[in-house]
Amino acid sequence: MTRQVALRLLPAVLLALTLAACSSSRGPGPAGPGYTPEERDGAPHPGRIPDLSRVPEPVPRVEPPSRYGNPASYVVFGRRYTTLDSAEGYRERGVASWYGTKFHGRRTSSGEPYDMFAMTAAHTSLPLPTYARVTNLENGRSVVVRVNDRGPFVDNRIIDLSYAAAHRIGMLGEGTARVEVKALIPEPSRPEVMQAGWAGQDAPAGQVESDPGEPVFLQVGAFSSRVNAERLRDRLHARLEQVAVLEGGQADTPLYRVRVGPLSDVRSKRETVRILQSMGLGDYRVVTD
Repeated sequence: MTRQVALRLLPAVLLALTLAACSSSRGPGPAGPGYTPEERDGAPHPGRIPDLSRVPEPVPRVEPPSRYGNPASYVVFGRRYTTLDSAEGYRERGVASWYGTKFHGRRTSSGEPYDMFAMTAAHTSLPLPTYARVTNLENGRSVVVRVNDRGPFVDNRIIDLSYAAAHRIGMLGEGTARVEVKALIPEPSRPEVMQAGWAGQDAPAGQVESDPGEPVFLQVGAFSSRVNAERLRDRLHARLEQVAVLEGGQADTPLYRVRVGPLSDVRSKRETVRILQSMGLGDYRVVTD
């Protein structure tokens, strides 16, 4: 084999090796039923866990596609997976799992080392890298992650979260959780802080800087289950005073919205947003009714 041919084949060889490395069966957290001790993944030693409340969530930004991990399609365990051309419009519900010590420091499909204390994730088909918001449908908690790895290659699971991301949405104990994954598409020309539209309509998530002189509310979650809505309300009450559950929807399909407010000035809005983000609840909407 000539040197030129070998160099041309190197990216494909590296891709195959990294996919093989991240394709080993990941158990659902520390319990890992159905896996041998050698296969079982787990949590780090308690004395080696940093303060995960201080781990920042990644801010979506425009990045070039990863050099590795983005083939048109690939095969793992005899099953072929197709990589999406774009993450735009991607939204899916399913089961999430997490991976920890077994893979910490190993090469991910994108070529980056896996850091279980960073807000990252693995996905079978999203382009690498992709930013996504993952929401735990059982408790309403959410986290923004940067998808930089492939997996999980286990039936009925749609995403593998890092240890830190799983901690943020409260799924470490169970090992798996039913979640919604929504791709976040960064806008190249979008400023860091945008002005909200206040003409009696919902403002896009995260826009609370302008002060129209009228009270506003931050809608933190919407549930078909009253129990889940009240659970989130009670959790918010530990940090915030003005929290309510509003019932709406149709008779056969009720909807329970959890709102914070009213907030009448920029300072109170900023402080409330800071608290929500510290609780992993940054996917709010600004409403004025």
